[in-house]
Amino acid sequence: MVKVTFIEESGKRREIDAKPGDPLMYSAKDAGIDGIIAECGGSAMCATCHCYLLEAPNGPLPEPRIDEADTIEFNAHEPQPTSRLTCQVMVTEALEGAVFQVATGR
Repeated sequence: MVKVTFIEESGKRREIDAKPGDPLMYSAKDAGIDGIIAECGGSAMCATCHCYLLEAPNGPLPEPRIDEADTIEFNAHEPQPTSRLTCQVMVTEALEGAVFQVATGR
């Protein structure tokens, strides 16, 4: 398992175990991370799993694909350069120690 930290909308920090090979959204939902709604089930359509990447100790994540970037641009609340949809972030060992802030304002 890979340790990833989420900062929930309330400001509470929660470290979770994420399963390598799965989209990060699944582990966040399983852990009950407040603010990860995931209405579209992982198809990059709704932005209800939108987070900001705050720390990536093992280097940058791969760039978002065009469908993720478009969904962030047109559907996400307050998109930023560090915005990601957790349904499109695949868990790998390189994600160890990463910190994500759940986007607020849904």
